[in-house]
Amino acid sequence: MTEQTERSLTEPPDSLTRPRPRPLGENRLWPRSFADRLTTPLPGVRALARLARERRLRPDPVALRQIPALPVAPGPLPAVDATTTAVTWAGHASWVLRLGGLTVLTDPVWSRKILGTPARLTPVGIPWEDLPAVDAVLISHNHYDHLDAPTLKRLPRATPLLLPAGLGRWARRRRFTQVTELDWWESVELPGPGGPVRCDFVPAHHWSKRTLTDTCRSLWGGWVLTAPGGRRVYFAGDTGYGHWFEAIGRRYDGIDLALLPIGAYDPRWMLGPVHTDPEEAVRACGDLGARAMAPMHWSTFVLSAEPPLEPLHRVRAAWEATGRPREDLWDLPIGGSRVL
Repeated sequence: MTEQTERSLTEPPDSLTRPRPRPLGENRLWPRSFADRLTTPLPGVRALARLARERRLRPDPVALRQIPALPVAPGPLPAVDATTTAVTWAGHASWVLRLGGLTVLTDPVWSRKILGTPARLTPVGIPWEDLPAVDAVLISHNHYDHLDAPTLKRLPRATPLLLPAGLGRWARRRRFTQVTELDWWESVELPGPGGPVRCDFVPAHHWSKRTLTDTCRSLWGGWVLTAPGGRRVYFAGDTGYGHWFEAIGRRYDGIDLALLPIGAYDPRWMLGPVHTDPEEAVRACGDLGARAMAPMHWSTFVLSAEPPLEPLHRVRAAWEATGRPREDLWDLPIGGSRVL
């Protein structure tokens, strides 16, 4: 078997054993395909034909009138120290996470437009020039709305990139020198002034593709970040609903905040397997045992047919229906921040 560890394929998902972190920058060999990790078959020609026939690729023109009401409230980044954990939503799945004295970006997309979609609906929540020095970047998978080459080009090539298995070659071709690829349930530690920040790569119900010939050639997943003091943040990346949330919650108890996607879900027959809708995201938060939830993956790009404001209305209603405290739903505007 290749460096894709036998453990990650055979270990039961409810195991609480967490192996030691792997070395940063480790160069590894991976299988040619990760299609065996799919939790549902990918749509075929018939599904794509139905999508075109139903013309459900974008919201209708009346719904698009909601765009000016999308919540945007850029503000300065909160003051932090090595003992503070803070999150700032830049838009879509892009977060500025500050923990253990480090600044970590998730799926950074600062571009106005990405391949195959209209220009972004809302501005980036934090101007690039206002960012602190970036200590690491976490990528969930290689779709263009999560892995944005023009944004990564802005970074020093020595910036540590933490990637799903199979994406290292892509990053090294762009001259990044600190590249670490992980399989599901593996981790690395980022050294910081407050102590090491542990980053665990965890499964998701999704897939990968960037060109016509690389379907599922790299892995996909989310990240659990654990600060030196024990604060824990889960970044789901892009995912449908399913059994992995309970498995992640068992393995990483005490998640303080879950960053969960709530948009790009309509039509459901097409997108249900790979994108949680708002109600499923709230359910996933419960499965994870997370104390608080911050919605993401909405109000930035037009990727599907639901009205732009619908995800926010539905997630608020779903949260209220659970009876959980309203203050634990961190429905931030783009550019908004919270400190744990």
